[in-house]
Amino acid sequence: MFDVNQIRKDFPMLNGKKMQGHPLIYLDNGATTLKPQVVIESVCDYLTNYSGNAHRGDYDLSHEVDEHYEQSREIVRQFINAKRKEEIVFTSGSTDSLNMIAYGYGLTHLKANDEILITVAEHASNTLPWFDVARLTGATVHYINLDETGRLTLENVQKAVTEKTKIIAVAEVTNVLGYQAPMKDICQFAHERGIVVVVDGAQSVPHQVTDVQDTDIDFLAFSGHKMCGPTGIGVMYGKYDLLKDMKPTRLGGGANSRYNSCGVVTLKDPPYRFEAGTPHIEGAIGLATAMQYLMKIGMNDIHEYEQELRQYCIQKMLQLDNVQVYNPHSMGAIAFNIKGVFSQDAASLFNSYGIAIRAGQHCAKILDEFLKVSTTLRASFYFYNTKEEIDAFIEVCKKGDDFLDAFFK
Repeated sequence: MFDVNQIRKDFPMLNGKKMQGHPLIYLDNGATTLKPQVVIESVCDYLTNYSGNAHRGDYDLSHEVDEHYEQSREIVRQFINAKRKEEIVFTSGSTDSLNMIAYGYGLTHLKANDEILITVAEHASNTLPWFDVARLTGATVHYINLDETGRLTLENVQKAVTEKTKIIAVAEVTNVLGYQAPMKDICQFAHERGIVVVVDGAQSVPHQVTDVQDTDIDFLAFSGHKMCGPTGIGVMYGKYDLLKDMKPTRLGGGANSRYNSCGVVTLKDPPYRFEAGTPHIEGAIGLATAMQYLMKIGMNDIHEYEQELRQYCIQKMLQLDNVQVYNPHSMGAIAFNIKGVFSQDAASLFNSYGIAIRAGQHCAKILDEFLKVSTTLRASFYFYNTKEEIDAFIEVCKKGDDFLDAFFK
């Protein structure tokens, strides 16, 4: 296991940054993560030393950029164990990736009365595009029931699937309840029936080993900024045959090999047909550096340590009468409330002690029908958090008993 105190030295934001006069305790890692110095330096290195364009030049500087950009694609391939690097498409993030899948694949492969299956726990980015694609194609969106704890189970997937089901689009780990879906079993069941499986990996890929060949996922979307990489960069993984059969949602320079005045266009092979325009070069390089950093620490060790932190925190939270925890047995973020205190007010209280957590609906705006509560607080950990930070978090949870006194002291 790694030394967390040594790890923390890698992150400038954890070395002197204060909030409300207190050392920053960052527990909003489900929203975005902090960046290690090595990632910052890799981005600055591109901007400082070889800041040319990719795939557009016949000179040494451009070739150097091409080499770094394509090497970044290969590192992403290794990180998720894709079969070939051409299955890796750089996007602006999970939202962009899921929209590209919905409109680029769903819009051309769905027809009237086809069914798309999602859950009420999905992020808006894995819900709204499917609503729109269903409207445009005449397909319908149906919901897979969650079990009583909020888990997506194979049994409930089996109950929801019909002969009309064409796409299952679900998060491997949901961003509020944090439960792990049995993706390998779901994919096996779906593929036996010719169903395509789209996976939102925004909350899973940063925290555990991801092997798309083992799980047999068809499409996977995730973001760089949730795994120590820069903002504005993400990945759409797709099996190569599916990408070949998929329409780009944007057209422009770099995506085509030729076109003529009659409007006849010949697209490049994947992944380039999906990367029209100048790509986010420094973002791709920074993401690859972040992945190398994570792999050096070890994704299994990261996952194990985060689960240790979560269990430590849950045990303490369950001892507090004024705290309601909605997902004590999940693996991801902790969804909770301070009883009798509106979530945004409680988040302000935590902020006053230098603790960053999130409040609201967390972009999962139909989950409240399941939770029977309009908003929640969310604490989400990463491998640089400590038990001492959790102790400080618990002390503020206790102060919620007398919210006004605690806030105005």
